Amino acid sequence: MIRFGLRLALAGGREALTRLLVIAAAVAIGSGLLLTTLAGVNAVDAQLTRYASMYPNASAGDVDPLWWSTRQDYFRGKQIIRIDVAATGPTSPTPVGVPRVPAAGEYFASPALRELLAARPTAELGDRYPGRGLGTVGPAALTSPDTLLIIVGGTPDQVAALPAAKKVTSVGDTPALPETTVNLILGVIAGGLLFPVLIFIGTATRLSAARREQRFAAMRLVGATPRQISTVAAVEAAAAAVAGTAVGFGLFYAFREPLAGIPFTGMPFFPGDMSLGLLNVLLVALGVPAGAALAAQISLRRVRISPLGVTRRVTPRAPRAYRLIPMVLGVAVLVFALGYRPETSDGQTAIFLPGLLLIMAGLVFAGPWLTMVGARVMARYANRPATLIAARRLADNPKAGFRAISGIMLALFVTSVAVGVITTIVDERGPAPIGSTDAGTVNTVFDEKASSVPDTLFADLHAITGVRSATAIREAPDINTGGEGGVIACADLPSAYGRCAEGASVIEVPMGLSRWRESASPATVWPAASLTLDELQRLPVSSVVVGTDGSAAAIERVRTVLEVAFPTFWVGPNVPGDFESDFADTLRGWEQLANVIIIASLALGGCSLAVSVIGGLTERRRPFSLLRLSGAPVRVLRRVVALESAVPMLAVAAVAIGMGLLAAHLFLRAQMHYTLIAPQPRFYVIVVVGLVTCLGVIASTMPLLERVTGPETARSE
Repeated sequence: MIRFGLRLALAGGREALTRLLVIAAAVAIGSGLLLTTLAGVNAVDAQLTRYASMYPNASAGDVDPLWWSTRQDYFRGKQIIRIDVAATGPTSPTPVGVPRVPAAGEYFASPALRELLAARPTAELGDRYPGRGLGTVGPAALTSPDTLLIIVGGTPDQVAALPAAKKVTSVGDTPALPETTVNLILGVIAGGLLFPVLIFIGTATRLSAARREQRFAAMRLVGATPRQISTVAAVEAAAAAVAGTAVGFGLFYAFREPLAGIPFTGMPFFPGDMSLGLLNVLLVALGVPAGAALAAQISLRRVRISPLGVTRRVTPRAPRAYRLIPMVLGVAVLVFALGYRPETSDGQTAIFLPGLLLIMAGLVFAGPWLTMVGARVMARYANRPATLIAARRLADNPKAGFRAISGIMLALFVTSVAVGVITTIVDERGPAPIGSTDAGTVNTVFDEKASSVPDTLFADLHAITGVRSATAIREAPDINTGGEGGVIACADLPSAYGRCAEGASVIEVPMGLSRWRESASPATVWPAASLTLDELQRLPVSSVVVGTDGSAAAIERVRTVLEVAFPTFWVGPNVPGDFESDFADTLRGWEQLANVIIIASLALGGCSLAVSVIGGLTERRRPFSLLRLSGAPVRVLRRVVALESAVPMLAVAAVAIGMGLLAAHLFLRAQMHYTLIAPQPRFYVIVVVGLVTCLGVIASTMPLLERVTGPETARSE
C-alpha cells in the first residue's frame, strides 16, 4: 500500500501533482519559519550564557586567583560594560574572548567599542580608558556584534578596591542567568508564530480533502479496508511533507545569516548563534511529516466510519454559548489578581500565566461560536444574494470557517498583550524628555563616600562648553534628615532647583539626584543647615551633580572628567534616563519582535486562507458552475468567496486585539499599578496593512473561480 500511495500521489494526474506541489510549498515555508523560531530561541539562550560570563562567581582553586570587577558605563544612551581584571600569578585564568590577561595600562575592546573610540573625540570617551589597546575582544565574550565591552588591566590592589571586586579561579563556566521570565516571554511570542505555522501546514495538508474523501470512499466501496485507506492517505501527505521539509531546511540555511543580522530583540545575533540542536532537527524533520500524515488521517474519519458518510453529509450541530466559559474564567483570574498579588515571582506566575493561557484557549474554543454569531448577524442584515449565501455557508459550518484563521486570532492576542505591556512600561519608565530640567543633568554617586574631591575638578568641569553648574552633595548624618539627607553650599545651588533660605550659607537637601529633583523647583526654598563652610568642606562627598545645556558632547565630556577624577565608580556618571533608556531599549526590542510576529502570522494567515479558498473552489466548482448556468454573475460568486474568508478574519482580529489589550491592562494594574497606554499608531498600521495584505492574497485567488466553474464542470461525474 505504501508503493500504491506513492504512485497515486505522483501519477494521479495534474490535479494530484498540483496538490502535491502546493502542500510541499506550504510545508517548506512553514518548516522554514519553524526552524527560524527554534534557532532564534537558541540564539537568545547563547546571548544569556555569554552575558553570564561577564559576571563570574567568586571561587577558590589551585590556580592563582584573578581579581575581577564588572561595572557599567554609558555613552549617548548606550551601555558600556567595563571589566577590570588583575592577575595575581602566572596561573591566573584568562577572561573569555581575549588571548591573555591585560596588564596595568592595557585593555582589550570589542569591535563595536573600538570603532566608537576611533570615531569620537578622546575628551568624550577615549580619556576614560588611558593606556594601550592590545586588540579585539572575540565573539565568545560578546552577547551581540553591537556589544560595547572593554576589559581593562590593573594591579591587584587597584582592582581589589573597585566595587563588586572578587577573586575568581575559573571564567566562562558560570551558569546561564535565570531564564524563567525570558523563556516565558519567548515561549509566548514563539507560540504566537508557531500556531499559525502549524495551522498553515495543516490547512495545506487538507487541501482538496473533500475530493480525496470521494476518491477514498470509492476505494472503500470496491473492497479497500479502513487501514489501507489510512495508509494511502498518510503516504500521500507524508511524501509532500517530506519534500517540503527538506526545502524548508534549505531555506533556513540560505537565509540564516541575513536573519541573524536583524535586531529582532533589540540587538542582532551572531550567525553561529542561530543554530539548531539535534532535538530541533529531529522535531522538525520527523514531526512535520508525521503531523501532516496525522492531519490526513483525521480528515478521512468519515470515510473510515462508512464510505457512504461522504455523500450523506448533514449540517453539523451549531456551537453553543458555553464555549465562552474558558475565556471568561481567564479574565476572572486576572481580575482576581487585582486584589490578591503574591509577593514571590513564582506565586505571581501561578496566577498570571494560567489566566493568560485560559484566555488563549478560550479564544480558540469560542472561535466557532463567534464565527456563527457573526454569520447570523450578517445574514439578518444581508441585502444582496452574495452576502446571504456567504452568511448561510458560514453559519452551516462555522468550525471550518474559523479553522484557517485561528492562528491569526492567537497571534494577534499574544502580540496585543506584549505590545500593550511594553508600550505602557516604556512610557512610564522612559527617559527624561529633552529640554526638561533633568535631561542635561549628570550625576555620579559614590559607592563609598569620597573624603574629598580633586582640587581641579570643578575648574575642569566649568571649563567644558555647555556646563552650567557643578555641585558637590556632602553627607551630613548629624542633621535632622534621618541619615538620608545631604548638605551643599548655597552658592552651588542651581537656580532651576530653588533658592536658599535668607542668610543661609549651607543648606539641607535630600540625598541623591532622584530624591532631590522630586522636591526641586525654581520656587523651592531650602532650609539652612547648622554648618559653616569650613565644616562643610571636611564632610565626605556622596555625589556630584553637574548641570549642562543637554548637548551630547557636554554630557559625555562631563562623564569623562568625573570618571577620571573618581576611578572607583560603581555605575558611570549618569543622566536621568540612562537606566530607563537601556531598559526601554530592551523592551522596544521585544516590541519589535512582537511586531515581526504580527506581520509573519498575518502573512501565514493570508496564505492559509488562500489555500483554503483554493481548496474550497476546487471542491465546490460544480455547485458554483450550476449557479453560473442559472444566471448568477461571476462577480456575485467572487463576493461570496471573499465574504466567507474576510468576515471571520476581521471579526476575529477585533476580538483578539480587544481581549489582548484588556488582559494587558489587568496585568499592568495588578502587577505595577499602571494604567494601560494605548499602543503607538504603528501597531495599528501594521495590523491594518497585514489584514489588507491577507485580503489581497485572497483576492489573488479569484481568477481561479472563473476558470474552474465553466459550463463543462456542471455535468454529472
